[in-house]
Amino acid sequence: MKNFITIMGTVALIGLPLSVHGTSIDNATAIESSTTKAGAISQQKINESDTQAQQMKAEIAQLQAEVDNLTVYRDHLQRLVDDQNREADNLKMQLSEIGQTRAGLVPLMYRMLDGLDTWISNDLPLKEKTRQERLAGLQTLMGRADVSDAEKIRQILEAYQIEVHYGANLGLYQDTLDFGQGPRVVDILHLGRVSLVARSLDGNTFWFFDRNTNNWEPLDPEQNPTLERAFLVAKERVTPELLTLPLSTTLNVEASQ
Repeated sequence: MKNFITIMGTVALIGLPLSVHGTSIDNATAIESSTTKAGAISQQKINESDTQAQQMKAEIAQLQAEVDNLTVYRDHLQRLVDDQNREADNLKMQLSEIGQTRAGLVPLMYRMLDGLDTWISNDLPLKEKTRQERLAGLQTLMGRADVSDAEKIRQILEAYQIEVHYGANLGLYQDTLDFGQGPRVVDILHLGRVSLVARSLDGNTFWFFDRNTNNWEPLDPEQNPTLERAFLVAKERVTPELLTLPLSTTLNVEASQ
C-alpha cells in the first residue's frame, strides 16, 4: 500500500509540469497573436505614414513647380520693367533733343524767310506778285499758334522748291505790266532765270526785261517771228527746238545766283 501511494505520488508529480507547459504555450500563442496584431497595426500606421509622406512629396513638388514658374514670370516682368525704364529714359532724351531742335528750328525758319525775301527782291520780276504774296503768307503763318512748326517748315521748303523750279524750266503766264502807257495785260515767257519776255495779247509787240536798266525794253519787230515761235513752244503747240531769246541778265549775275 505504501508503494502504491508512492507511485501515485510520482504520477502526480510527473503530471504537474504538463499543466504548466500548456499554460506557457497558450501564453506564447497569445503573445504571438498580440505581436501579429501589433505588427499589423504598426504596418498600417507605416502604410498610412508612407501615403501621407508621398502626398506631402507631391505637394512639395507641385509647390516647387509653382515657385519655379513664379520665378520665371518674375524675371520676365523684371525684364519688361527694365526695358520700359530704358524706353522712358530714351523718350526723355528725345524730348530734350526735340526741345533743343525746336529752339533752333524757329530761328532757322526766320532766316529762311529772310533769304527768300532777298532772293525775290534781287531776282528778275518773274511772277513777282505771286511770289511776294507767297512770302507774305509764310510770314503771317509764322505768327499762328494753331499751326505746328512741322507744317511751317514744310510750307517754307515748298516755297524754296517752287523757286528752284522757276529757274529750271520754260514757262508761260499772264500778268499786268506798265510800260509807261498805263497797265496792260500781257503774256510773259521765261526761260529759267535767263530770259524774261513779254508779248502783247495781239502778238504785235514784244518787250524783254533788262537787268542792266531794271526795266522792260521794247524789242525790234524783226524778231517777232522768232519770239512768237518761242511762245508756241512754251504753249506746247509746236515741237521743242533751239530758241533764240534776249538775255535778261548777265552771265556773271546768273552765276552768282
